[in-house]
Amino acid sequence: MEFNQSNNVIYSALEWSKQGIGSAIATVVDTWGSAPRPVGSQLAISGEGGMVGSVSGGCVEGAVILEAIESLKDGLPRILEYGVSDEEAFSVGLGCGGSIRILVEPIGHFLAHKTLELLLRKIEAREAVAYVVNVENWSNCLVEADKKYKQRFDNDQSGFDGLEFITIHNPPLRIAIIGGVHIAQALAKIARISGFDVLLIDPRESFANSLRFPDVEISHLWPDKAIEIFEPDQRTAIVTLTHDPKIDDPAIIQGLKSPCFYIGCLGSSGTHAKRVQRLQNADFSNDEISRINGPVGLKISAKSPSEIAVSIMAQIIQTVRKKI
Repeated sequence: MEFNQSNNVIYSALEWSKQGIGSAIATVVDTWGSAPRPVGSQLAISGEGGMVGSVSGGCVEGAVILEAIESLKDGLPRILEYGVSDEEAFSVGLGCGGSIRILVEPIGHFLAHKTLELLLRKIEAREAVAYVVNVENWSNCLVEADKKYKQRFDNDQSGFDGLEFITIHNPPLRIAIIGGVHIAQALAKIARISGFDVLLIDPRESFANSLRFPDVEISHLWPDKAIEIFEPDQRTAIVTLTHDPKIDDPAIIQGLKSPCFYIGCLGSSGTHAKRVQRLQNADFSNDEISRINGPVGLKISAKSPSEIAVSIMAQIIQTVRKKI
């Protein structure tokens, strides 16, 4: 089975190991103070010193790479700690008093190829899964979301339970963008950089095509059908941008019927008032309609399409982080 390279850290570590270069995965397991990356952040390191991902935003990566290469020599996992004192924090680039613990696991020696392959299959099938490692006896396994750790999956929260460190791998956040307009071009790029899978929906092929949206999945189905196939879940955002009720409203209606965490609609306050009236006429309650963010985006005085896209993405991130 071929895997999607967008799952960069896990994919890269597995490929480097299979190629005989050797690799390890480093995972942030604890932070205190001003540590710059959250628990669960990961870095893949090759035996040649290459890296994908981040455990500190550049502060301690150099030191972690050296330790990872050592782990490939002895085949043993290890936990590293940096920045306990202000002096040590400064020496590895952490802010004063910042501290970080990092688990390093050599691939092939300790973390089996078959475990990473199964993890990638779960991720690509949008199945939530946890990787669990016991830091006392170094046993490891994968656990499905419906078996254990419900609160951790709900909160997207990796961390220790006793001697076990649990890395949560929830399905990627997704966004369905309705309308291949200028704002959508910027929004698709920003969303991808932010870690979202992107689907652009527009039945008008002159607006939605690979020239205007390279490397973006595009659907030319009518929005209600496209959204139905997309199956929005609690990790999905929907944004309508066309100003055309014939295109926007079917997507909004499907969104309101789904558990998606965010619905945002472009347009002025007057436009939104008319939208609300149409939805009320379609028998949606005020509570249901209140899920819609309209006019869409945070109020940052955005003017250009790119600025508006930034305001939309900021509101989406704000919404999802409040929920988890």
